[in-house]
Amino acid sequence: MAGNPDAAGTVDLVSSTLAARAVPAPVLAGGGAVRMLERNYLVYRRIWPVIISGFFEPIFYLFSIGIGIGALVGDVTIANGELVDYTAFVAPALLAASAMNGAVFESTFNIFFKLKYGKVYDAILSTPMKTRDIAIGEIAWSLGRGLIYASAFILVMAAMGLIESPWGILALPATLLIGFAFAACGMAATTFMNSWQDFDLVNLIVLPLFLFSATFYPLSVYPDIFQTLTQLSPLYHGVQLIRSFTLGTLSIDLFGHIAFLVAMGGVGSYITSRRLEKLLLS
Repeated sequence: MAGNPDAAGTVDLVSSTLAARAVPAPVLAGGGAVRMLERNYLVYRRIWPVIISGFFEPIFYLFSIGIGIGALVGDVTIANGELVDYTAFVAPALLAASAMNGAVFESTFNIFFKLKYGKVYDAILSTPMKTRDIAIGEIAWSLGRGLIYASAFILVMAAMGLIESPWGILALPATLLIGFAFAACGMAATTFMNSWQDFDLVNLIVLPLFLFSATFYPLSVYPDIFQTLTQLSPLYHGVQLIRSFTLGTLSIDLFGHIAFLVAMGGVGSYITSRRLEKLLLS
């Protein structure tokens, strides 16, 4: 059990649940998701390097661009005709990608192990908790992992002088929205997976999103058909949202980007809850 953090976490959860049975039901109402967060905290506090490991990839991209490619490219023209430094243009996109990566990988690989091999959720459902508590708690935890990546990345951006507008303070809550959308859909997708080989599809989706969501180039340089396809990318909406805040290029389009991500997260959460009921209770 010492080598299996999920097993240890399940023991902690069961122990706390036994104590909680003595607490009146109204006190426990709505607290299931919080208990899932507590369980994950108890597990991951022993393996915290796993959480921070995913933070470094976008940081390496940012440093390589700032030192190398940015010096070659110089300035780029954004939608309103304004010239901005290439590194300042790419940095918010990498921030959005960082939030996406943290949320996706937490809500796919780790959830799959708990669901198919660790049987963690079967043990949890022997307590008063419900499937919706599991769904909300796990999505919130995945969102939190994305937030950790994003917070550290924003500090690096600020230190490098890549936040050019006071509106940049809103980039952090924007990463929460991105994390929510991708965590919900990532967990929903995981409930349909049957083997580890299915995760090749995750990489097949995440990598093109990272490369072709107006991450490294303005949308205007894409061919017309690719412009249309790019605007269907959820990461594109996250990139545009954060880029608008950090560069101060606010427009009415922001509400469309926000609505897209909210709808994506809502649909993913609903599917996750229904699928968990089918897999665990039927």
